[in-house]
Parts: sequence; structure tokens; C-alpha cells
Amino acid sequence: MTEEPIRLVLADDAALLREGLAGLLERQGFRVVAQESRADALRLTVNELAASGELPDVVITDVRMPPTMTTDGLQAALDLKAAYPELGVLVLSQYVAAVYAQQLFSLPAAGGGTGYLLKDRVAQVADFVGSLRVVAAGGVVIDPEVTRAMMRTSRSGLGDLTPREFEVLELMARGLSNAQIADELVLSGAAVAKHVSNIFAKLGLAPSEENRRVRAILAFLSDAGTPGLGS
Repeated sequence: MTEEPIRLVLADDAALLREGLAGLLERQGFRVVAQESRADALRLTVNELAASGELPDVVITDVRMPPTMTTDGLQAALDLKAAYPELGVLVLSQYVAAVYAQQLFSLPAAGGGTGYLLKDRVAQVADFVGSLRVVAAGGVVIDPEVTRAMMRTSRSGLGDLTPREFEVLELMARGLSNAQIADELVLSGAAVAKHVSNIFAKLGLAPSEENRRVRAILAFLSDAGTPGLGS
């Protein structure tokens, strides 16, 4: 039985970028069911698709879009994620802005996945497609540059992490599994598991807590209070 393609809605006011991204993703086996250039149109389209039983798997949106060209795209993503928890949302931005990521990841981690990537990552096609698949599967993806910004502004137990543990946490934020982290860092699976366990312990995440991996990624986001980094 043929697997159904992942269904996407793209939103960006830059037509050239939007069309180029649509073409790229279609060639990678995704199905782009709609494109929008305005945040209000994005809301309307997704609501109409949901009403007809055709809610997309993932919405990919820019942060700054019409009608006001401030954070309309981000706000639309927040509203849609709140209305449809099973919807995956991937925000693409030019800005390493802690406050944007903080708002996005402040929503409950349930149902569909969530991601925040810089637009430069699109050029790294394999990584970008992999990140999109992680979000479509319900995972969490955070751009490494944004992760580092969050770590710099954090005042939580992250300060107790070793450099290697920071590195492991950054790869977790990119959606990598323990096995993939082991390959990336040329470590044994047991060593990675130990680092992950140490991260959980230092962030106060007990074994009884659900979804500790996502909570570890989000721990520094909830404590990052410096707006506008890189904006």
C-alpha cells in the first residue's frame, strides 16, 4: 500500500521564495495543498480545509507577513496550533529572535509537531526535509542558532550542563534520536544515553514526567526572556 504524502500549506509574502519552496517540497514527495501570502488568508484557508475534513499535516509560515508586516504569520501559527493541536507548525524566519520561539513553544506539547528554523536552513535540503518530517511526525525541531540564543539567555539549570551535554541537547532540539546523536558525535549509544540522563537530572525532569525529551528542549525556552535577539 502506497503511503500518503505529507500535506502542507505554505505561507510567505515573498512569492519567489514561496513558489521555490513549493517546488522543492513537491520534488521531495510532499503535497502542497495551498499557498498563501497573507496571515489572514492562511487562517481562512486552514479553517476551510479543517471544516471539510482535510486539515493539512503541517503549516509552514513566515513570521512577518501582511496585513501589518509585524508578527502576523507567527500569530496565525499560534492561533491555528491552539485551535488544532494535531496540526504540525513549522515557522521559518530570518531572525534569531528568542521571543518568537518562546511564544511558539509555550503552547502545550500535544498532538502535532512544532518547529522554528531559520530560512537559511532551506538551502540544506536534506536537513530541512528531515526536520519537516520530524514536525509532521509530531516532533520538535529548533534551529541550532536559536538554541544557542536560548542557552545564552537562560537562567535555569542549563547552567549546570557540561559543554558535551549542551551539544547533545542542541541535537535533541534538531529532532535527532539517541542513535542519530551517537552517529553525529561519534559516541556510543550508551554514552549518549548517559548524557541524556544527566540532562534530565540537571533540569529536574523526573522519570515519572511524561515526554521528558520535549520538556528538556523546552526548559530553556520557558526561561528565555530576552526579546528580539538578532532582529
